[in-house]
Amino acid sequence: MGRGQSLVVLATMIMMVMAERVASHDYGDALSKSLLFFEGQRSGKLPPSQRMKWRKDSALRDGFQIGVDLVGGYYDAGDNVKFNFPMAFSTTVLAWSVLEFGKSMTTELPNALEAIRWATDYFLKATSVPGLVFVQVGDGFGDHACWQRPEDMDTPRTPYAVSRQFPGSEVSAEIAAALAASSMVFRAVFDFADKNRGSYNDTLGPWVCSFYCDYSGYQDELLWGAAWLFKATKAPIYWNYVTQNIHDLDHILVQNIDGVPAGGGVFAEFGWDTKHAGVNVLISKSNADNSAPLISNADKFICGVLPESPTRSVAYSPGGLLFKPGGSNLQHATSLSFLLLVYAHYLNQAKGEIHCGHVVARPSKLIQVARSQVDYILGSNPLKMSYMIGYGFKFPQKIHHRGSSIPSIALHQSHIDCKGGGQYFSSNGPNPNLLIGAVVGGPDINDFYSDSRADFVHSEPTTYINAPLVGALAYFKSHPL
Repeated sequence: MGRGQSLVVLATMIMMVMAERVASHDYGDALSKSLLFFEGQRSGKLPPSQRMKWRKDSALRDGFQIGVDLVGGYYDAGDNVKFNFPMAFSTTVLAWSVLEFGKSMTTELPNALEAIRWATDYFLKATSVPGLVFVQVGDGFGDHACWQRPEDMDTPRTPYAVSRQFPGSEVSAEIAAALAASSMVFRAVFDFADKNRGSYNDTLGPWVCSFYCDYSGYQDELLWGAAWLFKATKAPIYWNYVTQNIHDLDHILVQNIDGVPAGGGVFAEFGWDTKHAGVNVLISKSNADNSAPLISNADKFICGVLPESPTRSVAYSPGGLLFKPGGSNLQHATSLSFLLLVYAHYLNQAKGEIHCGHVVARPSKLIQVARSQVDYILGSNPLKMSYMIGYGFKFPQKIHHRGSSIPSIALHQSHIDCKGGGQYFSSNGPNPNLLIGAVVGGPDINDFYSDSRADFVHSEPTTYINAPLVGALAYFKSHPL
């Protein structure tokens, strides 16, 4: 069977899976829960409005050993370290979700804005010392050697920063993007990232690269930050920066999160590490001079994702889940689905369509594919399992998350030390605290899911899985079938 016939068969099978799905999901409820998840990831002094009550104050002295207030922000996943690189990406996408689909959030809009504010307040602290940008708080190795509640942490809370002498352009530019996307003009951070070029892999590699190494280089983050600053300020300097440097991405070998070269080029890459597709989609709406190459690249992104496209660069499981190499696959399903919806919105406004060889893709097609991914996550899949905690009747019970898996302070007030939580990690029972709204890494490419804390690749939730899903759920809340 030739490649063309194989694509037709694959696309037909996926379309049959999509067609079997009915409008049975409560997108509004899922949206509420996806935002509640961020309250479960909060670090610092929790406000009186905190709704996830089993969580308590934690890490109240972050940064104090060096005389800087670094209290606040989010824990990225199931551990207790604040990694600012993925945190900033999550914040940027949350803000983009509000900018695109905020009206559809209705009563959840204040919660979305509060989720953004919690991060930006922290990033303002992390960029408050001239010449420094703090990029991490906590020792990843020490933290990962323990299984503790965040409220009990006694592992080192070491702050790590980049500077002129020890640059970290990717994380600094991502923070600039987060602040700009949150309608906060913060040019100094971007200028710092651009003028002091260098990867934080080189300056902080021993502490960051076992967790969030930048495999795709820092050029995409510089363009991403400039694109958001242009959107926020309309200043020509940022548009010129994008158009003059966009071709830098042509020479980058994109790797997935395990450092393995990713097939299919750069056009279908968007996540905490690689921003290529996000830059192209974001700028495609600008209508500014010299935007044609970015629009062409955005079209190539669509053609790289659509199941029936002859230039598709992603895989699909038998049940219809979009799949890319590396771990925590649902980060790809949520982030690329969000971009599909954003670009469909732009195409509708322009009355446009995309040609992928012989395949013509209209906005409705992009929306259909995005809906199929969201519905899969919410339970329209071969296992009939929701991968969002607390949504539906069947969802993972043993997620890889320290705070969720250990009894709360309200029930177990005595201190649990570094190794004291091991019994809860190895327990065969369900987690005692529901991290409502959390979306785990998801099933494997054969649609199988092992509900195991030890299988963190599939069972660990992260902020950067949830953040793009917020925008997608907001859209479908106001556009049900």
